[in-house]
Amino acid sequence: MAAGAVLAGCFYQRLRCKKAWAQRPNAFESQLMFPLSAAAKDLPLHQRRRHPNPQELQGIPWLALLLPAERERAQAELMVGDALAGDFVCRIGKPVTYWFGVVEGLLKMSTDNAQGMTMTFTGVPPGGWFGEGTALKREPYRYNIQALRNSVVAGLPLETFHWLLDHSIGFNRFVMNQINERLGQFIAAREIDRMTNPDLRVARSLAALFNPVLYPGVGEILRITQQELAYLVGLSRQRVNEALSSLHAQGIIRVEYGGLRVLDLAALRANVFASTARGPG
Repeated sequence: MAAGAVLAGCFYQRLRCKKAWAQRPNAFESQLMFPLSAAAKDLPLHQRRRHPNPQELQGIPWLALLLPAERERAQAELMVGDALAGDFVCRIGKPVTYWFGVVEGLLKMSTDNAQGMTMTFTGVPPGGWFGEGTALKREPYRYNIQALRNSVVAGLPLETFHWLLDHSIGFNRFVMNQINERLGQFIAAREIDRMTNPDLRVARSLAALFNPVLYPGVGEILRITQQELAYLVGLSRQRVNEALSSLHAQGIIRVEYGGLRVLDLAALRANVFASTARGPG
């Protein structure tokens, strides 16, 4: 039997499913390990930066929108860093120096409230670029960006970002689309914060990550583990497992090896599901 079918069947057997998901983070993480030396791992992220290779450049969606001279300058200035799980890419109060994007892996955007509790805004999967508002205004970051797993993060220097805004129509269109989609995303995030039904919280959070404008690198399968999704949604891993089981039973998602496939994105984005509402997890 195929691995995807085995994992999908696990959703109907709660204990087996929990065991399978518990084992997956380490297995999935191993696919994203970088050939970093022990000494390199001890360096801050900005000291691990390097020039992107051709495959990594292909994972940057806006490069294709530039004219040849614009693309040549952008590619010469782009840098990538191999972020380890737990590394901070941006921190509250720090000055902006780069406009960042995810080539591979998964980041989370969060802030800390007055009580010292962390509030997660969203996850940032492959193909996602973020911080254009901060870069436009040249202001300190108002949020933290942290790697949930080993990730490849690209950065465009701030001055190159503004040069492209001044010279490239294609780049301007990309940034405007990003800002427009981001506004809708954060309005949706506020709605999710007020939801008491865990199934809805999980569904809407998943739907936000399947956004072809903001995250063109996701494709049909979202590479995410149960624990990572729990971090983003703010629920226990057990409760996330139950919500995913419900969505799977309704034919809205399917669990496959290494991630989740959405079968009905419209239903995932809807406010009402066929499942019975449960209390908070």
